[in-house]
Order: sequence, then C-alpha cells, then structure tokens
Amino acid sequence: MQVNLPKSFKRSLWAFHINTGSCNGCDIEILAALTPRYDVERFGIRLVGSPRHADVLLVTGPVTRQMEDKVKRVYEQVPDPKAVIVVGNCGSTGGVFHESYNLVGPVDRIIPVDVYIPGCPPRPEAIIDGVAKAWLKLEKLEGK
Repeated sequence: MQVNLPKSFKRSLWAFHINTGSCNGCDIEILAALTPRYDVERFGIRLVGSPRHADVLLVTGPVTRQMEDKVKRVYEQVPDPKAVIVVGNCGSTGGVFHESYNLVGPVDRIIPVDVYIPGCPPRPEAIIDGVAKAWLKLEKLEGK
C-alpha cells in the first residue's frame, strides 16, 4: 500500500466523523482504516469524539433535512484551520438518494468541502489518501 503523506508532521491529525444520512457503507470503511490492517494511527491520524478537538471533519452521506442545521453547527465548532472531507459518492452528488424528498443536497451545498473521496463505498486506502491531501492543505494554511 503506497500512501503519500507529507514529509514533515507538525502535529497529529484528529478527525471527527459525522454521518449526515448515509447507508453506513462509508462509515464501515472509515472504521476499517482504523483497524490493524491499515492502522492510520501510526501516521498520527485518529478519530475524536468532539468537533472542538478536531482538525478534519469526515462527512458521509447526503445531507437530510433533519441534519442540515446540525452539520452547520458541527462545522462551526471545528477550530480553524480546518478541512472538510466528503467520503463516498452520496455526500458528493446525492448518489442513489439524489431524488429523495428528504434531502437538502450534497454536502457542498451546506458547508465548504476541501477533499472529495469517490466510491460506493471508497476503499480504506482511498480514505487514507484523502486525509493525506487534507493534511497537506492544513500544513499550507499553518505556514501562512
């Protein structure tokens, strides 16, 4: 498995995961990236239980009407600099749910998105690569 992570790590990257209405396929793949097979914690990437401790927001699924204000609130709670990663096709386009009466739309209609990880569901390798891209963005922002 080849993962292109930044050469210098200024700090660990902590991620907060929020499900905005997905089928849970992407959620399971995020958890698979944490298992000993992929072990993202060796790179300093870990899930946290509060958005106030996070650097990255991992969003899965299209945004439902019930989750719209909650997604905005969670986004505002993540301290700056922050990155938003959309995991899976549903969060990017609405996926198979795109014509549902209960959807507000894809995530980028609600909050700004930095990295899209396509797939239904995406493989753990793709999720790790997407987090590495967000990491590079955050390091550029911190350097300014």
